[in-house]
Amino acid sequence: MTLEQLAWQTPKLITSPNLVLANVLARTIDLLAPRISVQKPNKAVFVVGTQINGSPHFGTHLVQTAAFTLAKLARQRFAIDTCVHFSALDNSPHEIVSDRRSGHQYQKTLYHALGKQNVSDLIASKYTPFLDEVSEATEIPYKLIAYSDQQQTLEFRATFIRSLDVLEHIKWWLSPSQGAVHLRVPCPVCGWAEKRAERTRVLKHTKECAVVAAHCLNHGEYGVEIGMDGKNYLDLSTLYRNVIKERVVARDTDNLYVMVKGGDWTYACQLVDGAHSAMHAAEGPLPFRIFTPQILSSTGAKLSKSSLKTGDANRPTDVADWMLDASAWPGQLRDYCKAMLWLSETLADDPRNFFRSFTTEEIARLWRFAPVSETPAMGTPPITHAQTGS
Repeated sequence: MTLEQLAWQTPKLITSPNLVLANVLARTIDLLAPRISVQKPNKAVFVVGTQINGSPHFGTHLVQTAAFTLAKLARQRFAIDTCVHFSALDNSPHEIVSDRRSGHQYQKTLYHALGKQNVSDLIASKYTPFLDEVSEATEIPYKLIAYSDQQQTLEFRATFIRSLDVLEHIKWWLSPSQGAVHLRVPCPVCGWAEKRAERTRVLKHTKECAVVAAHCLNHGEYGVEIGMDGKNYLDLSTLYRNVIKERVVARDTDNLYVMVKGGDWTYACQLVDGAHSAMHAAEGPLPFRIFTPQILSSTGAKLSKSSLKTGDANRPTDVADWMLDASAWPGQLRDYCKAMLWLSETLADDPRNFFRSFTTEEIARLWRFAPVSETPAMGTPPITHAQTGS
């Protein structure tokens, strides 16, 4: 019996139906072939962003791991230098309150609530150990970029101010229900900002600066200047932020940027593309996007810590604690990273397995085949961060 015949008789670890996209791909990474052929970049930069709001869950780690896996595959397939940029979204909402007088909601970002050093410590505690392990295993270097630092850069500010020229054209793409762009400029005194920016308005802008008026929970009306000097904080809604970030990297025409996103982003990117089409032409090719497998609960909902909290009556019983909080993994961090890489590489090996969703039950089944010293079971007691190194 030949090896090919034996392969056909061996049960597959994963059975996936054919897809339109998978039908034209021999390998998942071949998706980049057209852009690399036309652009001929010096390097491929895989960008993955994460909200820094506590311990990451399984879906978050899978997206991060996929970025390194894809970078490794691209390096092998196209003989090109690759790296990963990890975007730490420290503008994630940390606290949300309602003003009883006006009914408006206000939010304070993680950065404003904790401060730069405490945010750095949080990243170093809950994210850096995992990224370091995966980077070392794949031999793919990575760079950590915090949003609070990125929004201060000349390129980000210039691109944002330029977008104000066409704000009337892009606002419905960025906010289809209200047509009101969520442009937040936190109060310079206390850090609170109107969550939906209902009373925030751009009074005027030039090529160098924008004057924005807003309303504070504690201090009433105030105004700030958003200029090229990086002063005053610029907090943009998710869609608006992604439009600006994609146009910023488009200026680097020597390199190919690949935005690695969770599968739920497939629905939202048509709005991002609509905003791009309503704006002036970008200074270079817009980044490519690759959407990773989405992890679903048994109900079909995306795996999410916010909706699957312990004690929640609607929390599915088939979701292990370590899937919602990586710090609950009952083993060593190195084993966990090794298993994540094995899973990511296994899925990326076949486009039919990569461009699809998986339930937590199916992930738990696959996890039993991972090359780790022990396989966690539901109800296994968690161990501390100190023990995991995370």
